[in-house]
Amino acid sequence: MAANILDWTDSWYERLDSESHCDSAASIAARFSGEVAEGKLPFCSMPFMASLLHNLDGLEDYVRSFDHMLLLGIGGSALGARALQKAFFPQQDQPGHEGPWLWIADNVCSKTLDAYLKKLPLEKTLVAVVSKSGGTIETISQYFLVRDKLKQDLGENWNRNLLFVTDKEKGFLREQADEFSVRTLEVPDFLGGRYSVLSAVGLLPAMFMGIDYRSLVEGASAVLSSLASPDLDGGSLGNHPAFKLACWASGLMSEGYNELIFFSYIPQWACFGQWFAQLWAESLGKDGKGSQPLPAVGATDQHSVNQMFLDGPRNKGCLFLTCPSLPDGMAFPDDIPDNFAYLKGKHFGELIHAEGLGTKMALAANKVPLVEMQMGDDSEEAAGRLMGLLMAATIFTGWLIEINPIDQPAVEMGKLLAKARLGADGLQKEKDSLDSFLSTKRLEQDF
Repeated sequence: MAANILDWTDSWYERLDSESHCDSAASIAARFSGEVAEGKLPFCSMPFMASLLHNLDGLEDYVRSFDHMLLLGIGGSALGARALQKAFFPQQDQPGHEGPWLWIADNVCSKTLDAYLKKLPLEKTLVAVVSKSGGTIETISQYFLVRDKLKQDLGENWNRNLLFVTDKEKGFLREQADEFSVRTLEVPDFLGGRYSVLSAVGLLPAMFMGIDYRSLVEGASAVLSSLASPDLDGGSLGNHPAFKLACWASGLMSEGYNELIFFSYIPQWACFGQWFAQLWAESLGKDGKGSQPLPAVGATDQHSVNQMFLDGPRNKGCLFLTCPSLPDGMAFPDDIPDNFAYLKGKHFGELIHAEGLGTKMALAANKVPLVEMQMGDDSEEAAGRLMGLLMAATIFTGWLIEINPIDQPAVEMGKLLAKARLGADGLQKEKDSLDSFLSTKRLEQDF
């Protein structure tokens, strides 16, 4: 197995004075060990994993007896599943696919939900409702409509086609599970959605698609196990790649680099950029701090936003994702025009590597500090390593810039305002704010 490498050559690591951010390694190691011991960082120590894998084994025949899975979830309840689907189950998007099929309802879109409920054979569809709190309004509103359609189509056995991924003890979905005898998988305490991909939230749909979810877990554990050790100290933390990434990222922010490109030159891993964007933005965007994540895909975005990356404001760093062992693909034929003769004897897969090298060099030449994340292969195990690395780096970055990388207070305010707009009980402060906002005169113009 080829090694996974962080290449710091063009990172400006010393120039950004990143080492000064690493001086707090001892205190952060102590804090990390304490929070792991208290169960507050379950994505790292994974105390729930043995039980979860046992439960998934017991559910596998049931889950894979369905032709379709309709996943109701939003944000961290869906982004990880979509990234895994696109990376490791691309056949669903290819001609002639004969199943299984995963459908993700991750937005408030009447047209999409109507199409799912009209076209999916519900008797052959498992509906997975994913919400840690059990009260996510976008997800629960879809659940009400899907539940009603299941009752209409399937009669008294409608609950067989439901599975909830939610809190073990509390919340509306837990109450529904107890009332209607619906199967469940647990989302552990302290496991926020953006850190939950390697829990039932992501592993259930992965199992449905036949993805090697155990290798995902093994890859993440290989990166995170040393961090979960009670013997973690400043020396061992200072040498960990996740902490070094955090020192680099916080160094960038202190120098005014307030945007972070996630440029994937593994095309089928493109959706990992969207997964990372939520992880980074929702964790670090607080108190006027953080950096804006910008997902980009090579070579597609060389022909769109890359002009801004190369010649726009000098406020961007870049995580540059590559994999030298991607398949070669088909060989180019010999009977091609002379002006493309340089392609003769080469394979289509070589183009993505050439494009990636060219873009990496152009970014470096245009003063974009860059860390290349070079994966040894594009397997599930490698993806698990990447996700583990980025989740840990996010926690460390938050602590280095002195914010809480676990909560999301501004997002919660928006949720309350939406519920107030729909007439939820209480929320008088939010209702008053809405009345004031809606009564304000606005300037409008036709276009």
